[in-house]
Amino acid sequence: MAKKKNLFERFANWATTATGSSAAFIVAALTVFIWAVTGPVFHYSETWQLIINTGTTIITFLMVFLIQKSQNKDSKAIHLKLNELIASHEGTSNRMVDIENLTEEELDRIHKFYIRLSALAEKENDITCTHSIDAAEENQSLKSSRHSKHRCMLF
Repeated sequence: MAKKKNLFERFANWATTATGSSAAFIVAALTVFIWAVTGPVFHYSETWQLIINTGTTIITFLMVFLIQKSQNKDSKAIHLKLNELIASHEGTSNRMVDIENLTEEELDRIHKFYIRLSALAEKENDITCTHSIDAAEENQSLKSSRHSKHRCMLF
């Protein structure tokens, strides 16, 4: 299943690992320290300031894209793992598979369903009793009707 990675992907993986290491932090901190110490030597000139400003700007600019690539890959992997869990579990709703491609409005609508599910689950004694909005509403409806019948019988 592992396909040969292209040159950019291999570089991105290496760079992400390298720049997230303790050694990279130490190199960056030493660079800033050396730059600061050389300030008096160069009389805090504009060129001296420009060196650190230009260097940090270029590194920051490139790191934004590198971090975004890494985040995209991690996000995709997590979504695929979650989709596999949803698809493989008998009690889950397959409507949740691949929902990351929905619009913001559609996601908000689903979020409201889960708020309702949470409210219905709070009324349950068994937290494993329901697994979907439909089942939760049906269970709650049955319970309510049974409870109201029992209440009527009691009075």
